[in-house]
Amino acid sequence: MDRVHGARDRATWRKSSRSNGSSNCVEVARLRRGIGVRDSKAPAGAVLVLDADRWATFLEAVKER
Repeated sequence: MDRVHGARDRATWRKSSRSNGSSNCVEVARLRRGIGVRDSKAPAGAVLVLDADRWATFLEAVKER
């Protein structure tokens, strides 16, 4: 079994409270290997897994926009 897929299925995915219930969002979840990021329109699709340092860098970049 692919560990990312198994972890993805058991994970609690969250999206921003600012999404207004839209399905056009990015969702995040804590996974064993890091932070998972996926497209809410394709929950069975690809998951980008970021380690803690890359997740922090991503958040800083988003906050600057």
